[in-house]
Amino acid sequence: MPSPPGVLRIGNASGFYGDRFDALREMLTGGPLDVLTGDYLAELTMLILGRDRLKNPDTGYAKTFLRQLEEGLGLAHERGVRIVTNAGGLNPAGLAAAVRALAERVGVPVRVAHVEGDDLLARGGWGDGVLTANAYLGGAGIAACLRAGADVVVTGRVTDAALVTGPAAAHFGWDLTGPEGPDDPDRPGDLDALAGTVVAGHVLECGTQATGGNYSFFTRHDIRRPGFPLAEIHADGSAVITKHDGTGGVVDVGTVTAQLLYETGGARYAGPDVTARLDTVRLDQDGPDRVRISGVRGEPPPPDLKVGLNRLGGLRNEIVFVLTGLDIDAKARLVRGQVEDALAGRCPAEVRWELARTDRPDADTEETASALLRLVVRDSDPEVVGRAVSGAAVELALGSYPGFHVTAPPGKGVPYGVFEAAYVDASEVAHTAVLPDGRRVAVPTPLRTRALEPVPAPSPPEPLPAGLPTRRVPLGLVVGARSGDKGGDANVGVWARSEDGWRWLAHQLTTDRFRELIPESRELTVVRHLLPRLRAVNFTVEGLLGEGVAAQARFDPQAKALGEWLRARHADIPEVLL
Repeated sequence: MPSPPGVLRIGNASGFYGDRFDALREMLTGGPLDVLTGDYLAELTMLILGRDRLKNPDTGYAKTFLRQLEEGLGLAHERGVRIVTNAGGLNPAGLAAAVRALAERVGVPVRVAHVEGDDLLARGGWGDGVLTANAYLGGAGIAACLRAGADVVVTGRVTDAALVTGPAAAHFGWDLTGPEGPDDPDRPGDLDALAGTVVAGHVLECGTQATGGNYSFFTRHDIRRPGFPLAEIHADGSAVITKHDGTGGVVDVGTVTAQLLYETGGARYAGPDVTARLDTVRLDQDGPDRVRISGVRGEPPPPDLKVGLNRLGGLRNEIVFVLTGLDIDAKARLVRGQVEDALAGRCPAEVRWELARTDRPDADTEETASALLRLVVRDSDPEVVGRAVSGAAVELALGSYPGFHVTAPPGKGVPYGVFEAAYVDASEVAHTAVLPDGRRVAVPTPLRTRALEPVPAPSPPEPLPAGLPTRRVPLGLVVGARSGDKGGDANVGVWARSEDGWRWLAHQLTTDRFRELIPESRELTVVRHLLPRLRAVNFTVEGLLGEGVAAQARFDPQAKALGEWLRARHADIPEVLL
């Protein structure tokens, strides 16, 4: 079944490396599509692939994708669906060759192309221990491959939205390099269309997070098995986010707002193709499980490309002591002092203790009568984080607090990674499309760029009348939230479901109030951005996650639940909102 005239239907079948395996088949058989995308890469994934490549230089890509294609390649060919994925990771050429070999083995005639140039490790100058160094490319290389007739396009590190901007630019003929000459608001070229598609791509990139997965108000919908999202892209860059008929989950303004706020910051959402103005986004319910995105304005992209750097930071070990029943604090003090005495003279470079009071008084199960004391150590010396720590814990088994046990036997230290971001001039990156016939085509950089600057803060809405009766209840009764990680920073987007809720939220959830509710952030820089059209405030908490997810410096290392913690905090909320 073809797409409606003038519409490009782009679906998503993967939001991360390890997502639902049968999603690719579901998307290909569930309804009409023109392009199917798969996002397999994250900061942590690049570290995992880097370690794979150390063991075998022929690897470095997402092997799951190949297994999904064993059936999916034939289905895509039968239905005329093109596949675009960043599963190439650190070795897009290797994955492209593997796809060709698979196609020959299963007897499916497909034209395979790939995009490279993002891998900057050989360039050097990144510092000691860097395992991966990859620039975030845009969609122009993907567009070149599709225009050359590719059925499957494999990339390395591109922005998540590039998986959508590339196919849309190829289909509608948009110019990804932009008009030459000074900025002219009356001559925007294709920037607005590209910006609208970036927004749609950002909504699609995390798969079922757009269709009710990980959604604050999940109890109001059946999301046991949400369907994967798709976008109906129009020639002006507007789009409708939806899903195949008959699939689970829900697509409404709330689910799309949640995903739009995920891992973003201020009004300018920068990428290598275009800078999208999030403060211009308009979301409208367009029918059941249909949300229209329109009004997005675009600006020239910045002149620099972000480069993600992963390095091995050292070794890490963890022991969780179980403390049961009475005198929890005294038990924690005892075992902590014993371990610290045992480590004297061979103390790891970093030692962190955290007591989680998960216990309840008069509990009717042993588990709910227990608290967890977590010890995390880091050092470059395997002996210091391994045998020294595990020995200190094991030797206490019969001579410490009553009821002594741990959740798992102590072991050796394991490597952990550190993520950093660097920036290089886009003209220094050899963005290259390798076409189905093997020709290598250099992808030009945008002709017009603009350095990023903060957008002036918008005026907040009129506050609610003073003196309204309030009740002290959880914030989450009136607002939704979604949170995530960007390197060592955490992002928390909070939105109101009504106009009156927005009038209250914009004035009450200030940076000072955020710090009060999230004590971890009190000594950190917290930046707040108002997004009135989304009825949202977006917070960036700088440094909350230390050296990034792979360092596992925090109980919730990717800040996935930070927004839900915020929603669980109590505030005096006007009764008219409840």
